[in-house]
Amino acid sequence: MAKKSVATLQTGSKRLTKAIKMVKSPKTGAYTFVSAIMAPELVNDFLNKK
Repeated sequence: MAKKSVATLQTGSKRLTKAIKMVKSPKTGAYTFVSAIMAPELVNDFLNKK
C-alpha cells in the first residue's frame, strides 16, 4: 500500500482534507485508488488502515 497525495481543501469555515491512497487487490494484484474527504486530524488513521 502506498500513499499517493494529500490535498487541503477549504470550504467556508470548515477545513477539510482529501486523501488518496493506492491499495493492492488481494485477488488480482492490481492497484486501485481509494479517496476520502475528511478532517485533517483523521488523515493518518485513513492512510495507515489496510
